[in-house]
Amino acid sequence: MKKAVVLLSGGMDSAVALYIARKKYDCFCLTFDYGQRHKSELDAAAKIARLAGAKHRVLKISFPWKGSSLLDKKIKVPIGRSVDIIKKQVPSTYVPARNIIFLSFATSCAEVIKAETIFIGAHTQDYSGYPDCRPDFFKVFQKVIDKGTKTGTDKKSIKIEIPLLKYNKEKILKIGQKLKVPFEFTWSCYKGGKNPCGSCDSCLFRKKAFEKLGIKDPASFKK
Repeated sequence: MKKAVVLLSGGMDSAVALYIARKKYDCFCLTFDYGQRHKSELDAAAKIARLAGAKHRVLKISFPWKGSSLLDKKIKVPIGRSVDIIKKQVPSTYVPARNIIFLSFATSCAEVIKAETIFIGAHTQDYSGYPDCRPDFFKVFQKVIDKGTKTGTDKKSIKIEIPLLKYNKEKILKIGQKLKVPFEFTWSCYKGGKNPCGSCDSCLFRKKAFEKLGIKDPASFKK
């Protein structure tokens, strides 16, 4: 069976990407412990990988310069923002160059284990705010892989797959339901804590998706 590296954060999107990938690939999941305040996603990723029957590894890395509200508790995580505002601004939750770094690790791993594909769960609502989730970014990074790896120079380049890129959260939720993704174990909240806050950007997108489809979210939100 062909192999794929899946970037698995523990959130809804990466979980759906994993369940898409596992239909055709033997999946090796990479999760990053990078000092994020929402460490609950690490436990979520481990559970999801186990339930999917995928190999899983957590890599501990560091962003000592911080530069994001996900890394620096002195910077407030935005809450209660409207969807229009979310789409127009690069939020404080942006971690500088995070996907460049994550995809670089994934590329290195893929070359060693002889995986031919890397899956990432970026999508349309992400790239409205995050510059490293946009289609043009992935096109350029694909060229980096093609030109900057032995695999690429051998004309067997590792391909980046972004299966959810054109979908919003509601569509992703629908796909996940069909694939029986265990959403009850996913973690979307940007804040640390035992329960999702229900008011950060990520929680709001999630809540809106479940509400639009008339489905009860299995995650436990604060009252």
